[in-house]
Amino acid sequence: MVAVPGAREVTLGVEEEFLLVDPVHGAPVGGAGDVLDAERGLRGPDGGPAPGRGLQRELLASMVETATGVCTGLAELRAELTAARARLDGAARKAGLRPLASGTAPMAAPARAVTPTRHYRQMARLYGRLTDETETCGCHVHVGVPDRESAVAVLNHLRPWLPVLLALSANSPYHRGADTGHASWRVLALSRWPTHQIPPRFASAAQYDRTVAALRRSGVLPSRAGNAYWWARPSHHLPTVEVRVADVTPTVDEAVLQAGLTRALVTCALHAVVRGRPAPRLPDHAAGAALWTAARYGVSGPALHPETGERVPAAEAVRALLRRVRPALEASGDEAEVRELAERVLARGSGADRQRRRAAPGTPWETL
Repeated sequence: MVAVPGAREVTLGVEEEFLLVDPVHGAPVGGAGDVLDAERGLRGPDGGPAPGRGLQRELLASMVETATGVCTGLAELRAELTAARARLDGAARKAGLRPLASGTAPMAAPARAVTPTRHYRQMARLYGRLTDETETCGCHVHVGVPDRESAVAVLNHLRPWLPVLLALSANSPYHRGADTGHASWRVLALSRWPTHQIPPRFASAAQYDRTVAALRRSGVLPSRAGNAYWWARPSHHLPTVEVRVADVTPTVDEAVLQAGLTRALVTCALHAVVRGRPAPRLPDHAAGAALWTAARYGVSGPALHPETGERVPAAEAVRALLRRVRPALEASGDEAEVRELAERVLARGSGADRQRRRAAPGTPWETL
């Protein structure tokens, strides 16, 4: 039996995707190459290299990704997220652009070029127009697990809670100049891709790997793809579970909230697996309905309760999540911080609610 690490020993890291936009009009610009070039000349206050880890290209040239290192606590993670965002802002401004933390592009603009790597070109050939329209930005949380078998077992326990993580992070109400009527248009846009959904149940890592291989053979995944696109999955090259359901968040606080909740969920799931507790039997149709409801309303409307499936206010689903992970949060010392951050989102609304409040006529796009 695999030993479960203590709550303070479970590592975590975060990847965030951002749009690069015109500083005047806020429309996305395909300037990733210029931003990465500008990054090389950044200097910190002491004249040495600027803090933060290097930026990465994403699928489209109008997007850039930041990544933290492997962190052991939320304070360390917060510092790395803050440094990464500052590094991106400095590089983007040197290139005459601005970074925008929004799950989709609020302003309309022509389609951007695909980043010219072998993998991204293969995706463009396979998915056609879907690739052009995937100008979407997420917040991906990696949580360390003992091994791949544990990672797949954890997925089964995470399934009911993924819509709650989405509701808290929903930050993409606009798409190319129009209000979509949804809190997370990003999730609905990406749902057109194969396997962009809550993962099905898997009995073992071997079954998971056979399923991904079968999807590659069927032609719905690129032949060189190391993984499917499920909203939670085991990393194909790291001993982590990667939870990818959240929109990129407007603030570091909300990224920390996602990371703290996700680590606590994984920690609770690891303990359940070791104790032989079965994962909830959530039917695929119920998982899809809960995800759609979260994408439609965020935290400002109904939700499907992750344990009962009943329609409840979104705040009730969020508080059910807080109760579920309270033992892990208390053990890691994060309970007070995470609860405060969650209650703040419930009081102020998610990023989608705040975007709408700030999008009154004449409001500068930068206030989004």
